[in-house]
Amino acid sequence: MNRQHDLGWMLDEALRIPEARHAILLSSDGLLMAHSADITSDDAERHAAAMSGLQSLARANAAFCGSTEKSWQQTITEYDHGYVFLVAAGPRAYVAASAGHDVDVESMTHRLMELVQRLGKELSAGQRIGEFA
Repeated sequence: MNRQHDLGWMLDEALRIPEARHAILLSSDGLLMAHSADITSDDAERHAAAMSGLQSLARANAAFCGSTEKSWQQTITEYDHGYVFLVAAGPRAYVAASAGHDVDVESMTHRLMELVQRLGKELSAGQRIGEFA
């Protein structure tokens, strides 16, 4: 069973707001776990590797706001033509999403938080140690 296809529909559902573009689920080491339908696997893999670096930098800078590395929850980066949202999605997993500049940032963040809650259940249910297929 392909986990990317199992979880991709959840990413697609989270993107159902105006100006939302793409979403990926990645591991902390930059491996692509799933992606939305509107991004190629090659592009999703490239962005997963980049997002891994971004979350690492964000965690390293936690002390700048008087926090600890483990307290990092999300990063929102603004560009001329849109935003990138990077959110902790469970142990060693992250969701990254992109959206156009006119996106309602609060709505997008809310959708991603809902997605993270749903993914947490899926990811924990999918981890079976010692089981044989």
